[in-house]
Amino acid sequence: MAFSGKATYTGGAGLPELAEDVSDVISIVSPFETPLLDVLGDPLRAATGTHHEWLEDELLPNKDAIDDSTIADPETETQFDVANGERFRVGDQIQCEGAKELMLVTAVSGDTLTVVREYAGTTAEELVDSSVINILGNAALEGGDKPTARFTNRSRFGNYTQIFTASVEVSGTDLAASQIGLADEMDYQKQERLRELLRDLENTVINGGMVSSNPQGSDTVRRTMKGVLAHLASNVFTVGDSGFPSGTGLDEEKVNYCLRRIWENSCGTVDTIVVGGFQKRKINTFLSALRGYTAADTTYRDRVTAYESDFGMCRIVTTCIPQVQRIRFRWYRGEIKGFN
Repeated sequence: MAFSGKATYTGGAGLPELAEDVSDVISIVSPFETPLLDVLGDPLRAATGTHHEWLEDELLPNKDAIDDSTIADPETETQFDVANGERFRVGDQIQCEGAKELMLVTAVSGDTLTVVREYAGTTAEELVDSSVINILGNAALEGGDKPTARFTNRSRFGNYTQIFTASVEVSGTDLAASQIGLADEMDYQKQERLRELLRDLENTVINGGMVSSNPQGSDTVRRTMKGVLAHLASNVFTVGDSGFPSGTGLDEEKVNYCLRRIWENSCGTVDTIVVGGFQKRKINTFLSALRGYTAADTTYRDRVTAYESDFGMCRIVTTCIPQVQRIRFRWYRGEIKGFN
C-alpha cells in the first residue's frame, strides 16, 4: 500500500473513521464551596506562630440569683443568700426578674444580703429560690467616700494552627500529552487539591477539636485546630432547658428566644446565623404564611437570606457541614442543640 501522508485508524466493524466528540470543559460534581469562610473573609492580620493568642475582657456582672431555700417569709424577709455576694454593693437597687418590687441593699456579708423591701413605694412580692436578680445600679451618698475599686481580669485565649496537606504527582508523559479540557495537568491538579483543602478548612473551623496532650504537636502528635463548636462555653441552649420554648422543631419562637437571651447576656447584636440545609429549609418556612402573589407573578419564591429582629440583622449562611441539626450564631457565641 502506498504511503498517503495521512494518519488513519479504523472505526471497527465497518464504521467510518470518526473522531471523538468530547467537551473541552470539565465539570466539578462534588461540593467544594466554603460559604462560612467567604462570609468571615480574610483575617485582619495573619498568625505569625503555631499558637495564636488573643485577650478577652468582660464587664462586671449585673445579674445573680437567689441561693437560699430556707427563707422563712418570702414576702417580708430582709435577709437572704445569693450565689455571688461579691457582685453586690451597699446602695444597689435590685429587682427579681419578672417582679415589680424594688429592693435596696443596705449590707453585704459574704453571700448574705440585707435589703429594704418595698423600696420606692413598690409592693412586696414573694422571693423564690433560684430567681434571677438584676442589679439596676448603685446609688451613692452625697459626699460619701469612694467605693472599693472593682475590676475584671482579662482572660487569655488561644488556638493552634493546623497543617493542611495534600500532594500532587504528574508524570512527564502526562505533562507532554495533550489533555481534554485543560492546558496543564499539573496546574489543574494543584487547583483541585487547593479547593479540597479549603473545604477541609471550613469543616475544621466549625467542628475541629484540639488534642489535650501536647497540643503544640510533634513528630508523633498531630497539631489540630479547635473549632467553633469546641469553643462554645456560653449562650448554649438545649431543647428541654428551663424557659426554652417547647417542641423539637426549629421555629421563629426559638430563634427569637436565643437572640434575646444572647442580647440580654452581652448587650450585643448577632450578625450571622449558620445552618445546614435542613435547618435552612425550616427558616424559609417562617414566611410561608405571609407570602402574597398576584395574577402577574409567575415565580414562587421560598428563600430567606436575612433575618431582621429587635436584636440584630442576621445573614443566613448555609454550609455543607456534617452536623446539620444545629444552628449557630456568630460573634456573641451561641448555639441551639437538639433539633430534628
